[in-house]
This record gives sequence, C-alpha cells and structure tokens, in this order.
Amino acid sequence: MTDTKQLGTEAQDGINRLYRRYAAWLDRRLRAHVDAEAAADVVQETYIRAAPYALDDIRHPKAFLLKIALNLVRDESRKEGRRRRDRAFQRPTEAEAAPQFDQVLLEQVIRSMPQLYRDVFVLSRFGGMTYPEIAQSFGISVKAVEWRMSKALEYCASRLDL
Repeated sequence: MTDTKQLGTEAQDGINRLYRRYAAWLDRRLRAHVDAEAAADVVQETYIRAAPYALDDIRHPKAFLLKIALNLVRDESRKEGRRRRDRAFQRPTEAEAAPQFDQVLLEQVIRSMPQLYRDVFVLSRFGGMTYPEIAQSFGISVKAVEWRMSKALEYCASRLDL
C-alpha cells in the first residue's frame, strides 16, 4: 500500500467527487481484466494513488484513473508471475523431499534385485499383471511366480530395513 498523506479539505472534497463520479465506471472497466474482488481493491488503490494530484490539473479524469488502475493491475500481475517462478525454483521442503527420497531408494533397491525376482515383482506391482498372467508370459507355474514374488519382497524388506 502507499503511504497515507493528510489532504486539505478542498483536496478531500475533490477526490471524493472524483470517486463518486467514476468509481462504478472504473470498477466495470477493470472487471474485464480481474475478478470483482480484485477490481474493487484496485479501484480503492487507484483513488489512493490519485489523491495527491490536484483535481484542477486532471484534464481527462477517466483516462487518468484508468491509466493508474491498469498500471496497478500490471504491477500485481508481474508480482504474481515472480511469486510463481520463485515457488517453482524453491527447494522442496522436508515433507516434500521424503516421498521423493523413498521413491529413489525403492528404485535403487529394485534395480539391484536379482533379475529372476525383479521381473516378477515389476510386472506384478507396476505392470498390474496377475500371477497367472505372469506365469503364462514366462512359461512357468503360478507356484514359481509366488515363490519369486516372496523372494522379491524379502529382498526389498531386507534392503529397506523393514
């Protein structure tokens, strides 16, 4: 927000007249650029920014007010863009990093698993295949798939300290 200044009685009357005359018009114009709540805020801020100017010096009040208001909208848009970019480049918080770490760790464990177990584990857990489907694709029995899966789970548990 801007710093507040004490206005003389004449200046206050001038800005009050300007506000009463053009506030609704300015609000309608701003709604093409921002939502209703933001438009109301920008209208208020526009009049705060316009207050130091002498009313007699403003030859085209609508153009003057609209220029201030659109500059405020642009400034806020730029600030929001910077905030989004800053958030995108922030380091993950501890709560966000934990699942990423777990995922990387699990991936490393799976990659280090003997291929005999890994193939069955990956097809079951990530490929969505049933034991009979896996058995058929490898040409082995369902019992063999169950055994390999149990060995894969034991391997994961031993590496992940479960």
